[in-house]
Amino acid sequence: MAAIMQSLRSSATLAVRDCRLARSPLLRLRPRTILPSAPTSRRKYASRIDSSSSTRSTVIQLLNQISSKREVQQYLNHFSSQPSQQFAVIKVGGAILTDHLDSLINSLAFLYQIGLYPVVVHGAGPQLNRLLEDAGVEPQFEGGIRITDGKTLEVARSLFLEENFKLCEKLEDLGVRARPITSGVFGAEYLDKEKYGLVGKINQVNLRPIHASIAARCLPILTSMAEGPSSQVLNVNADVAAVELSKALEPLKVVYLSEKGGLFNGDTKEKISAINLDEEYDDLMSGKHWWVRHGTRLKIKEINDLLVDLPRSSSVAIIHPADLQKELFTDTGAGTLIRRGNKVHTATSLSEFGELEALKEKLVRGREALDAKATVDRYVDSLAQRQFKAYFDEPMDALAIVLYPNDGASIAQLSTFAMSKAGWLGNVSDNVFSAIKKDFDKLAFTVKQNDENLTWFFDKTEGSLSHENGEVLFWYGIENGKEVNELMREFYEKGRDMFGDINLESKIHKAAKAAMNLSGSAQQTRAFSTASKLLSTRTIGTSRTTSAEASSRGYATMTTITTNPNPPFGTKNATNDRPAKVALIGARGYTGQALIELLNNNSHMDLRHVSSRELKGQKLSGYDKREIIYESLTHEDVRRMSDIDCWIMALPNGVSKPWVDNIQENGNNDAIIVDLSADYRFDPEWTYGLPELIDRSTICKAKKISNPGCYATAAQIGIAPLLPYLDPNASPTVVGHSGYSGAGTKPSPKNNVENLTNNIIPYSLVDHIHEREISSRLGREIAFIPHVFSLFQGITHTISIPLNQTMTSRDIRNLYAERYEGEPLINVTGDIPSVKSISGMHGIDVGGFAVHSSGKRWSFVSLSTIC
Repeated sequence: MAAIMQSLRSSATLAVRDCRLARSPLLRLRPRTILPSAPTSRRKYASRIDSSSSTRSTVIQLLNQISSKREVQQYLNHFSSQPSQQFAVIKVGGAILTDHLDSLINSLAFLYQIGLYPVVVHGAGPQLNRLLEDAGVEPQFEGGIRITDGKTLEVARSLFLEENFKLCEKLEDLGVRARPITSGVFGAEYLDKEKYGLVGKINQVNLRPIHASIAARCLPILTSMAEGPSSQVLNVNADVAAVELSKALEPLKVVYLSEKGGLFNGDTKEKISAINLDEEYDDLMSGKHWWVRHGTRLKIKEINDLLVDLPRSSSVAIIHPADLQKELFTDTGAGTLIRRGNKVHTATSLSEFGELEALKEKLVRGREALDAKATVDRYVDSLAQRQFKAYFDEPMDALAIVLYPNDGASIAQLSTFAMSKAGWLGNVSDNVFSAIKKDFDKLAFTVKQNDENLTWFFDKTEGSLSHENGEVLFWYGIENGKEVNELMREFYEKGRDMFGDINLESKIHKAAKAAMNLSGSAQQTRAFSTASKLLSTRTIGTSRTTSAEASSRGYATMTTITTNPNPPFGTKNATNDRPAKVALIGARGYTGQALIELLNNNSHMDLRHVSSRELKGQKLSGYDKREIIYESLTHEDVRRMSDIDCWIMALPNGVSKPWVDNIQENGNNDAIIVDLSADYRFDPEWTYGLPELIDRSTICKAKKISNPGCYATAAQIGIAPLLPYLDPNASPTVVGHSGYSGAGTKPSPKNNVENLTNNIIPYSLVDHIHEREISSRLGREIAFIPHVFSLFQGITHTISIPLNQTMTSRDIRNLYAERYEGEPLINVTGDIPSVKSISGMHGIDVGGFAVHSSGKRWSFVSLSTIC
């Protein structure tokens, strides 16, 4: 980290070497991270570090050198999604200020440059002891608490102010704006005046100075002094102050900086990577472990008491200041991570789950694709015929099912691992996977080769093998060469099918290719559309761990891709051998052209007819599967065309009905009709085709599907999670802006580029068709005001929602993240989305969450590139 900060200070040009993982079927080497060397020349900063986006980008690139880009971005997004003051509380001991000040300020500067504002509270115990001894005052303690008389308090206050200003000045020298906060935060009463003197017990925490500091983009640097009765200054232990401050702020991280860099197992002499209190606390405090005593025992107890009062997403880290970045931004960590976790329950029969619907609901989570419920129903039924062991916490935020080996075999199969957002934030996966490793000596499972968490799987397991079809087999515990060769041979021959249909992940991934084709070309797929969710885990302190386990804290679900296990368009066979024949009516407009590109890149669809009166006789461009000439089909023509599997109506509003009526008379009762206009969006006989909000199995079975409107889609996605929290006496307001492609190809002022240059045009200020659609689908009156501007393609909504109760932006963002977890085309972000950043892609970004000071009105931005 010092080398990285030195590189920043000298503005040196860095040539970063890309050290990638060397892989072969039989040999896997771990990557070696190479940090940029510190330049030989040093110069003192004369001005603040540039806080522009380019500097932030440079800092993040440097941060990538201690971890993978995926890990860094994941943790950055996680930390940035919360209010700034809820990122971290960092407690700094006096010894750190004396002996490791450079490491501390480098680490704090790094966080500052990427837009994170930890709240720092420091002590100065060792310095105070020396000063008191020099002044002829012998330090006195009672039960670990410093007895503080007037002389001691005078020396302590002067020292604390000096150390606080010194830390702030050092940060300012490095270009970091820092604000000394030496009073006004902690209110206290006497702990026991007769026994301890001027020692305070904190009874209130005023967060306004901290909020003001962060609002001014300054790091808040606090001393642990408090104000008592009659404004009497009282001494408070810095650890105690950090605890009370954390209870008030509820941060994601509480960090104790330590010279040792963590807690150590007295038996093995190794640093404890993680302690999961719900699972291990009683055992640690039982007296069985001789090394859990004195300071270690007290520290674990104090942290347990703290975490009980914090959200499960909060955790405590004990770390050396030089390793702070590695602790915060990598799966491996660097110090000791302490969290509550969840106790793990097990089940070996379906009857032990009680209500099976609850189990099925958790298995569907993240896989709410076409007919996913039916797939899970069949999967659960099949478990009755197999010996399995399930692992889960009480709310089933984490659920893993392991299948025992078949007769004559010795290797268990990880059948599925389902994890919710709460399970990730609560770090439940560690307990679950550790429990699996205790019960199963040998385990194998497969993932897709393009899984963004592939490096984690390499760290977690002992062996792996890549298949030419894009699949990867992982295993641990298999040491016999003959057994390894047999496993590899079977994987080469069968791929993921080696585990059979009993494996839920195999079922889902078998249909992944079809689902990807349905969503368009690979170039059009967004980065988050097939990403599995990374979950946090580390090795448990009192458990025996292997080097592979200790190398990573992350656990990822088996890649969760939203797919349709059934063939599309009503085909009756288990496999879709014949591409569906598609006819497109109305191909002249932008929507028709976009559909042609999607159909061209979809192997399950075969475009046979394209109808446009204006383009009749011309060759269709952009379609490579066959030569197609534009036709001008009549109603009578479509009545005779009984061989078409899917009809798509890309016509203006009010035009579709005659076409639909004639198609339904052609005798093909299995044909699907998809209408892109607004004609049938309010017709109960048609299925509204918004799969993120409408049950996918309903859409899968439908013969008549009405496609949602572009404005309406983004608005519904933006409002739906908060429907239970809407103020019944007020209506949400949606201010929408669309690119001019939404106005169609027919010339008008709304798609005249010259008219739109340096201009925004509001239109249909009341009773827009999408206002009716949004209100109808959500069951609530919604005010919608559309505008068109000079962007070609894309929509942005700014939505203001009145609430029926007080909520924080953190509450709301977590609500949205959990609601849309696993949705491949919805990205929930803490930042304000930009239309430009997703232009030309399929999907919606929802973000920029902001709550009014009253806590009952909030605004955010929902973006889409549908129109």
